[in-house]
Amino acid sequence: MPRTTLLIAALLAPVFAMAQDGDGQPPFEVVDGRDAALADYLWLARPLVVFADAPADPRFAEQMALLADQVQALIDRDVVVIADTEPGTLSGLRRELRPRGFMIALLAKDGSVVLRKPFPWDVREISRAIDKLPLRKQELTQDRAVTD
Repeated sequence: MPRTTLLIAALLAPVFAMAQDGDGQPPFEVVDGRDAALADYLWLARPLVVFADAPADPRFAEQMALLADQVQALIDRDVVVIADTEPGTLSGLRRELRPRGFMIALLAKDGSVVLRKPFPWDVREISRAIDKLPLRKQELTQDRAVTD
């Protein structure tokens, strides 16, 4: 396992320990940005890409803690979290989204960039941004029709 992946896992272990589901597993998986391709999530999920220059960046740790604190809201909105903390490895995500230092980028299911923020953002605010999207409104309408 690469050193960076081990460091990310070590930093996130306490966060996930507090937010585990009933079977003791972390509530969601954080995808390694070096291996991720946005095309894999097209029409299936809303990628939330978290960039940092190092896994030890305090903003990265804060963002991951904020995400782990409200996992169900992310799951309800089909969000997949992708972390890229290796600026030296010019991943496809870095070429496409061009982060400078810490940045989060939320993409819609159609692949368009919904928002970019240079600082950690609360899940409540991320959820609000998602809930304003036309496709999300359509999903909510369909969910209501099924439950009625």
